[in-house]
Amino acid sequence: MCKRIAAANYTRLLMTLDALQTALRDQKLDGWLFYDHHHRDPIAYRILGLDAASFVSRRWFYFVPATGEPQKLVHRIEAGKLDTLPGVKAEYSSWQELEAKLQAMLTGATTIAMQYSPRNAIMYVSMVDAGTVELVRSFGKDVRSSADLVSLFEAVLTDAQITTHVEAQERVDRVLESAWKFIGDQTRSQAGRTDEMAVVQHILSGFGREGLFTDHGPNCSAGPNSADSHYEPTAATSRSIRRGDFVLIDLWAKLGLDRDPAVPQPDAIWYDITWTAVVDRSPTDRETLVFATVRDARNAAIAAVQTAYAAHQTIAGWQADDAARGVIRAAGFADQFTHRTGHNIAVELHGNGAHLDNLETHDERLLLPNTCFSVEPGLYFPGEFGIRNEVNMITRPGRAMVSGPAQNELLRV
Repeated sequence: MCKRIAAANYTRLLMTLDALQTALRDQKLDGWLFYDHHHRDPIAYRILGLDAASFVSRRWFYFVPATGEPQKLVHRIEAGKLDTLPGVKAEYSSWQELEAKLQAMLTGATTIAMQYSPRNAIMYVSMVDAGTVELVRSFGKDVRSSADLVSLFEAVLTDAQITTHVEAQERVDRVLESAWKFIGDQTRSQAGRTDEMAVVQHILSGFGREGLFTDHGPNCSAGPNSADSHYEPTAATSRSIRRGDFVLIDLWAKLGLDRDPAVPQPDAIWYDITWTAVVDRSPTDRETLVFATVRDARNAAIAAVQTAYAAHQTIAGWQADDAARGVIRAAGFADQFTHRTGHNIAVELHGNGAHLDNLETHDERLLLPNTCFSVEPGLYFPGEFGIRNEVNMITRPGRAMVSGPAQNELLRV
């Protein structure tokens, strides 16, 4: 049995190596240099299939050339650190030996990808310290960002993973529907009220029944609390919800294990949405205007992605952000849209693929086929209310679709 497992792992590693080298050749790079010290780079551990819980007290390097055999450089007191990976191994003890052997390892390669981003523009992949980049450059190497490579290996989903997202969508949507009913029932009961934390607990109970895992949250924001885009209620801050109030619910979850939903299924993909409602009244004209602006901005970003995919054209994250932001700017609300339009969704809730962002960053990464991301413009008016309208999208070759229901008018509960 152990021999069969070892053989299967080695076969997987060779398949990963083949995919890495194919991607390097496609992007006209000479190689990809992975580096870590004290688990600074979780991306490297995931892509290479290394044990993220292993003890690492010394620097290691792993160089994957576009063609040929990979090379490892490890400290002698942790000489087995990369033994699970294919390739030839060199060892060092002194810093002089490390630098000399690293330079030798990179002989023949000029353009080298690392977890680095010029000017820290895409900070999600900036895992390598500036000094190490300087060292590699001192060998006459052209260090390039691995951002697009990381998207390819971290954000592109299998069919099985996309199925987990669709299943999570169906279950989360049922929980959200139950939450709105809970608010309506409680505010029309004899007590005439509920509160944010009670709604949160109701949602968490629903997640348990549906076999869903979440890492934190969810968020229920009432009245002016909804104007804080990252508000999370606590027992001390929980605001009452009564008839006439405005309410925002933001919830996210992924499939949990059948035997224990508190543990996520391996490789399951998140579903993350935000809806808004008014309690037992009609929306005001201002609420209606703001909601319509946010909805139209959401639709503009969706349309930009769908149009590009239908035409078999590439689209970067910043371009989808611009489509949404342009609608809000034209409506005169630019100052109230204070965050990016969306984020990549994968095994991590905020994944390492392209984000829909030309505000916080200028995200030039492409929205690749078979990836998932949120579209969630929002407008926030401190002291009044905030509206965010969030859906998820899945891209496939030649098409892109919203993976669940889209809110097109303010709910009345």
